Amino acid sequence: MEYTIKKLSELAGVTSRTLRHYDAIGLLKPKRINSSNYRIYGSEEVERLQQILFYREFDLPLEEIKRILDDSHYDTEGSLLAHRQALLQKRQRLDLLLQTIDRTLADQRGERTMTDKEKFEGFKKKQLQENEKNYGEEIRERYGADTVEKSNQKFASLTEEQHQKLQLMANQILADLKTELQTGDPTSKEAHALAALHKEWLTYTWPSYTEEAHRGLADMYVADERFTSYYDEPAGIGAAQFLRDAIYAYTTE
Repeated sequence: MEYTIKKLSELAGVTSRTLRHYDAIGLLKPKRINSSNYRIYGSEEVERLQQILFYREFDLPLEEIKRILDDSHYDTEGSLLAHRQALLQKRQRLDLLLQTIDRTLADQRGERTMTDKEKFEGFKKKQLQENEKNYGEEIRERYGADTVEKSNQKFASLTEEQHQKLQLMANQILADLKTELQTGDPTSKEAHALAALHKEWLTYTWPSYTEEAHRGLADMYVADERFTSYYDEPAGIGAAQFLRDAIYAYTTE
């Protein structure tokens, strides 16, 4: 079946202007231009538009979507399965957050008493899923799927008090790192204390601790820009490198 740009825009729920823009940047070209100079789209274009809209759901930039779809090794079935899994995780996260909201409303109305665990379990689940989306592949490659799953289970079982302490500790690490970065000495007594605090923070979620694993994580902080920005943006340029050096000094003394 073929569609004019107007019909396709109505079918897909996007504007004709959007489709024209996709054409202009080479993301979605029409199958042909008819004698009336109208863009005509066929089944292949409809399928590609579906893929584009899937990726847009995950906030990927158009340039990145084009690169993915133009890849000669692009696996349509594999991509759909990945989309399906990601959407299932998103639905689970939203369902849990909605459940948390409903329980909170019921608690405030006096209809039921909400336990402390229920008050924040939805937010823990959301954090786990965000971590999986952002860093899951990398940490599984380095530490193995079994270790990561045990770590996730440990995090999910934290009490409210432990969860709050974990968050406060993370904030303290960033604050201390910002201060110590100014000294430029990752081997100082204060930097040693910072690395020790980082170790304590890890033990809240790591199933077991080794100095080698601690150094491996520190290496990821400087090798992956996503990890680097987590420390550099709030604490200052070079913070991730400083923390890495402090951890090395702490674990190799």
